[in-house]
Amino acid sequence: MDIVNFEPLRTERLTLRPLRAEDAAALHRLVNDWETVRNLSRLPFPYPRELADEWILSTHRQIAEGSAWHLAIVGQDGDTEVLVGCVGLTRKGEAREAELGYWVGRRFWGHGVATEAAGRLARWALAHLDLDRITAKVTEENAGSCKVLRRIGLVEKGRSESYMRALDRVLPVILFEAGREDLTAPVPVPEPLAAEELPPGAKPMLLVAACALVDADGRVLLARRPEGKPMAGLWEFPGGKLDPGETPEEALIRELKEELGIDVSAACLAPFTFASHDAGRFHLLMPLYLCRRWEGSLVAREGQALAWVRPNKLGDYAMPPADRPLVALLRDFL
Repeated sequence: MDIVNFEPLRTERLTLRPLRAEDAAALHRLVNDWETVRNLSRLPFPYPRELADEWILSTHRQIAEGSAWHLAIVGQDGDTEVLVGCVGLTRKGEAREAELGYWVGRRFWGHGVATEAAGRLARWALAHLDLDRITAKVTEENAGSCKVLRRIGLVEKGRSESYMRALDRVLPVILFEAGREDLTAPVPVPEPLAAEELPPGAKPMLLVAACALVDADGRVLLARRPEGKPMAGLWEFPGGKLDPGETPEEALIRELKEELGIDVSAACLAPFTFASHDAGRFHLLMPLYLCRRWEGSLVAREGQALAWVRPNKLGDYAMPPADRPLVALLRDFL
């Protein structure tokens, strides 16, 4: 990801953006504080002024490489930007996970800044990066950070030890972890919800129609679920749930127009296969259609990422459980 193309992330009160050279002096003033640094594993104390300049340059390189995203937490005082702290994610090798870290200047403690910033970055990362899991580690005595992680959805997974550079010793730490289901919006349970409408032990049924759009080169379109939606960050075949009284074909015609801005006729939708998936609180039934002809140009109307994928590469994309079994069938057919 090119640093110049990184869109700042916003919350109700804060902006998370790449660090700038002019942030160095304010960053040094905030972090060169024993009460702040003592809880951070990688920072020395005292914190040299020149280290702030070097670190800011390194964050630009890491964002460009896609290895880490360390961002300034910025608030507003009238028309003036105020550096509040930093929040970051670092990829853990080839694993589909990243470690979350943050610090906030002491004068801004007690205002929910860390919770707001860390939660925003974690949700963004699962929706936009090839990650399935967010991890973090906190010293046992750092009760404040433990509360922050629990508030945003991380859960305790174990204990370990970590070297704390400022203290120059190893301390016991609590390990935290969260997956997509912990940090993104829950999947809503479909109607009917009233117990009297279902036989004892039965689950509500959700009927969803999906479409594999196939272009002239034999590639299949995948859409990435955007931030804020259930299972954000996973790739799927376009489509959606049926409205009351709709047929699967009518639902797809509507959904493809709303999501992608294209017009499809029922005659161009060929039933291909279906998925039957136990989603826990409900059962999902999803017919999959093939479509090779449509009118209009594809536009990501919901801000979702789109990818044209060769059939033999579909398995490289993280998908919801209901979509995954369809990949092999499509690959063999196309």
